Amino acid sequence: MPSDTDTPAGTPRDRPAPEVPPPATPPERAAHPDPGPAAPLREPTGLTAAPTDPAPTGPAPAGPAPLASVPAGPAPLAPVASGPAPGRGYRAVFGVREFRAVFAAHLLSLLGVVISELALTVLVYDLTGSPLLSALTFALGFLPYLVGGTLFAGVADRYPARRVLVTCDLICAGCVAVMVLPGTPVAGLLALRCLVAAVSPVFTGTRMAALTDILGDGDLFVLGRSLLRIVSQSAVLVGFGVGGLLLAVVSPRGAITITVGTFLCSAALLRLGTRDRPARTGGDGGGALLKQSLAGARTVLADRRIRALILLFWVPAVFVVAPEALAAPYADAIGAGPAALGLMMCAMAVGHIGAELYAGSALSPRTRSRIVLPVAAAGLLPLVVYAVRPGLVLTVVALVLAGAGAAYIIGLDQWFVDAVPPELRGRAMTLLTAGLMTGQGVGMALAGLAAEFLPVHQVVAASGALGTACTVLLIVEVRRTAPAPKPGTEGRDGADRHMTSR
Repeated sequence: MPSDTDTPAGTPRDRPAPEVPPPATPPERAAHPDPGPAAPLREPTGLTAAPTDPAPTGPAPAGPAPLASVPAGPAPLAPVASGPAPGRGYRAVFGVREFRAVFAAHLLSLLGVVISELALTVLVYDLTGSPLLSALTFALGFLPYLVGGTLFAGVADRYPARRVLVTCDLICAGCVAVMVLPGTPVAGLLALRCLVAAVSPVFTGTRMAALTDILGDGDLFVLGRSLLRIVSQSAVLVGFGVGGLLLAVVSPRGAITITVGTFLCSAALLRLGTRDRPARTGGDGGGALLKQSLAGARTVLADRRIRALILLFWVPAVFVVAPEALAAPYADAIGAGPAALGLMMCAMAVGHIGAELYAGSALSPRTRSRIVLPVAAAGLLPLVVYAVRPGLVLTVVALVLAGAGAAYIIGLDQWFVDAVPPELRGRAMTLLTAGLMTGQGVGMALAGLAAEFLPVHQVVAASGALGTACTVLLIVEVRRTAPAPKPGTEGRDGADRHMTSR
């Protein structure tokens, strides 16, 4: 199903000992962005198979107090992460059977999404000969996120997660199956593309919320989100390459047909490999879904702390896409060939994957939390080097460093999940995913528009400078909304606690 980054649903970990002890302070719940951010890829919930190991199966720890503005407090200090013993890292996450099913489903559906995007773009161009319609086909993967993530977010909390995830996969499989039919007109192909994109944020948000049930809301959740995000970024490197090779031996419709199978396999894995859990909130009639979705978005964004954290996911993503959106014209400006262009397109994803793997496996939860703000502040600065119109080598280095700047997200995930109450998790995470994808689409469009009037290297450098300024302003707000230390704790102890909001 849709990618992302973006991440989960279900029950507690299938582990002999509880990995996530109840936090000492009210937990803050949260998002990835898709994921994401997460990075620009698409980024399942109630998924969970009956545990095989003697592990606790009770509900996740109780959520925080009702939303309310948190009084200004000290700068956000490293949240104390509960999770696996040091050194276990990602291995501990794969020890949870339900997560393995979620991970495999994510991998299959993401490959299907990437291959179908490429094949559909080629198919539309073959049918119309129009570069505009071909580009529009790809852009439609971003635009409906805002609509689907805002109007249908209530689905993530209103219905059992597993049912939502499986249904989303089946809807996508059905849409893709209709695309394959020879009689489907171009307008129909674009409409179906929009429907798949509108379903994506609901799927991703539901999965993210479900992960807190499967892995708890401590370090296992953070590492699980990280793994799904890494897969999404890797799809940039692998998916389009696989899709290109596939299109060399089969027709675009044949490649799209394969996508139907990936969605169906994902649905089967989620249905058979995860447990069925009750909905987070009750529904009060079909007509109330839109109202519930919009009310959830208002509630989430009305909370000053949660709003600041969401914006810290969104805003850097708007600016970081500029060099990717303008990679082709910049390569032409510096006289680089197609191979150099491919290297530039992959550089940022390589930096992101490497930095996230390092942060997730080598850094402690406390350290990951401490680097959130400084890394977020510096993440876009490497793009400023474009001001001197660098050659290929320096450009690739700058892009790798900019990609590595996304390492702040792994710590921000914990802050966000600690900030959002359990009953709002599905809607909050759906909204987070929708904003990430929409922001990236808007960022690409604005970068392209600016490049119509200014040299490409100046546009990218300005994106780095302006993005850094906006991020620093957000960091000030994040620090202001940090909760005050609990009475009786000070100094180092205060820096070791989870950020608690509201």
